[in-house]
Amino acid sequence: MVSQKSNVDMSFLEHLDELRNRLIIIVIAILILSVVCFCFVDKILFILTRQAEGLELIYTMPAEAFTSQIRLAIIAAVFITLPFTIYQIMAFISPALRSVERVTLLSLLFLMVFLFFAGVTFGYFAVFPFALRFFLGFSTAELLPLFTISRYISFVVSFLVAFGLVFQVPLIFWFLGSMSLISSQFLSANRKYALLINAIISAILTPPDVFSQVLMIIPLAVLYEVGFVLVRISERKRARRLKDDVQTELN
Repeated sequence: MVSQKSNVDMSFLEHLDELRNRLIIIVIAILILSVVCFCFVDKILFILTRQAEGLELIYTMPAEAFTSQIRLAIIAAVFITLPFTIYQIMAFISPALRSVERVTLLSLLFLMVFLFFAGVTFGYFAVFPFALRFFLGFSTAELLPLFTISRYISFVVSFLVAFGLVFQVPLIFWFLGSMSLISSQFLSANRKYALLINAIISAILTPPDVFSQVLMIIPLAVLYEVGFVLVRISERKRARRLKDDVQTELN
């Protein structure tokens, strides 16, 4: 059971003990859900392969199918328990924060999870089908597309996680802006370079066909603008806070 003792009154060892307890809770939740996901692993695998109709997976080692299904169940459990994991992290940190900081951190973590799943969803429905069609287009009567289950799962997961991470761009801009490391003027003046970088990232993360790359460039451009807006908001809040501090000192 996780201690409810105030963080102010806790010693360093007690902090470590609470952290250990919360990590144990996270691991137990993942393990329990992994067992549940393993019971439905065929349906999970169907979801990952439904974008490529007629694709048949193979395995080249006796235990490959079994171990790959276990790995897929664990990965699915990690994805599903991500909000719970974030909650445990928040519960550990929040007692040491002020109410305003707690609300800010909670909002930040919520946006991180939301943007991650938004990126995964976009990648799965908007880009992944075209990527699969592109790679399957190289098949011929003499060259059959035979994917092993382990390699296919690794490809799909890395592909979708990449989109989930790319969708964190606005939060990265907001963090850098709040630390005064970048400004809205800097982002505005370097839009053309950002577009070039977006094109390079799209070329790396997507197949070398124009349509897939455009599907990646568009959300990256939108995320850049969202990050620009967040930086502007953080600058205005910082300016307002500075003005209030000056007025307080004058009074």
